[in-house]
Amino acid sequence: MSFSALGVPETLVAALTAQGITAPFPIQTATLPDTLAGRDVLGRGRTGSGKTLAFSLPMVARLAASTGARRPARPRGLVLAPTRELATQIAATLEPLARAERLSLTTVFGGVSQNRQVSALNGGVDILVACPGRLEDLIKQRLLTLEGVEITVLDEADHMADLGFLPGVKRLMDQTPTKGQRLLFSATLDNGVDQLVKRYLHEPLTHSVDSAESPVAKMTHHVLAVSDAEAKRLVINELASGTGRRLLFTRTKHQAKKLAKTLTATGIPAVDLHGNLSQPARERNLEAFSSGAVRVLVATDIAARGIHVDDIELVVHVDPPAEHKAYLHRSGRTARAGSGGDVVTVMLPEQAGDVRVLTRQAKIDVQPQKVFPGSSLVARLVGEVAEYVKPAAVAPVAEGRRGGAPSREAGAADGTRRRRGGRGRGAGTGQGSGSVQGSGSAGGGQGGGRGRGRSASSAAPRTATGGSRPVHSTATPGSGSSGRSGAVGMSMGSSAGSRRGR
Repeated sequence: MSFSALGVPETLVAALTAQGITAPFPIQTATLPDTLAGRDVLGRGRTGSGKTLAFSLPMVARLAASTGARRPARPRGLVLAPTRELATQIAATLEPLARAERLSLTTVFGGVSQNRQVSALNGGVDILVACPGRLEDLIKQRLLTLEGVEITVLDEADHMADLGFLPGVKRLMDQTPTKGQRLLFSATLDNGVDQLVKRYLHEPLTHSVDSAESPVAKMTHHVLAVSDAEAKRLVINELASGTGRRLLFTRTKHQAKKLAKTLTATGIPAVDLHGNLSQPARERNLEAFSSGAVRVLVATDIAARGIHVDDIELVVHVDPPAEHKAYLHRSGRTARAGSGGDVVTVMLPEQAGDVRVLTRQAKIDVQPQKVFPGSSLVARLVGEVAEYVKPAAVAPVAEGRRGGAPSREAGAADGTRRRRGGRGRGAGTGQGSGSVQGSGSAGGGQGGGRGRGRSASSAAPRTATGGSRPVHSTATPGSGSSGRSGAVGMSMGSSAGSRRGR
């Protein structure tokens, strides 16, 4: 069935076609006739099943047809999401649809200054995508009201429950008009989600496509049993070295940061995503991964829900998760929207019992296979190995020069840029997808005094003072004459353009 046959306005059908979206997914086919008619709907489906478009289309279509007027700090459509990353991705799906109907859209979440958000709200907004915490803060400051909301969407409601957001969600829902349309999308109805349904949805129609526990047919699971920590390290390096996008999950923020840095140092560009990063750093790293500037993202469970990046061909559980729901949500980053994908759990001998329980609860039928670095199964999962910059390719480093100007690197969208704080005269090669701020020790030692960094190529070399505040960009150590520093540099950034390093 086509979008037009489901009742989607032709303006929005054209906007979808322009993005290459021509056929609805099952969750969209099931819900659109009811949501477009103004009914309250409970949609149950796993992440990756197409829920975002399922609620974005009726929200835009109904607001465009409404007689309500755009007013400052008084949104007409509200989408509540559990994480900043999910809010950003929902907004990205909504934006071309809203633009087609000349509706305004903005996002509200924590981790960044509220000033721009307040300014956007005061300019008048039709659709607001928000995380509960920052939204409540703005309401308490009387900078925003929900009295004009005509349509409310709760997305990933079960994840909001897992994160303890339900009390705040209830307070927010209590401030929306009871006569408005309400849509709730969730993979499960546990942890109090069923209470949200009973309290806020009026005679809802329920549409279930996939539960969180149902395996994806095109997802292949593997458990790789390694002998010790060193074998695990080498196998993970191999798994990260393929040409396609791969997402590696660790249990802790420290492990995610360390692994991304280690992979980059071995010539495999990687970025990290975890709760210790600032919001701008999170956005830069996710953009670098989404755009293909880097092919490896190392993340904690912050990326297990609500992160949609096309064509992730491999998910690696570097550390097996604590429970089966986390396993399923992590794994759900691949094999999305009808595509296939592989899921690998790397298991040490002492983890065998936990992994056995985990896979049984997740209803995954998989037998552990003993592997070693370079084994045929690992090579098959890796596929074609990417031709990354290797540390050995770094050019020799010249002597530092006392009294020189602070090191700066010039650049823009081609990956070159200027940066403060380098020591010694550096020479190196690098690659990048734009400009970002970053810091870190660039090599094996420091020059004898301040000097002007000089790149041996047009790509982005990296020199930075070791005392700078670290962010996601990393540089591989290079060899240098007389112990001076050299680096393979990588600037991984977003379309936002160049930013000065600090």
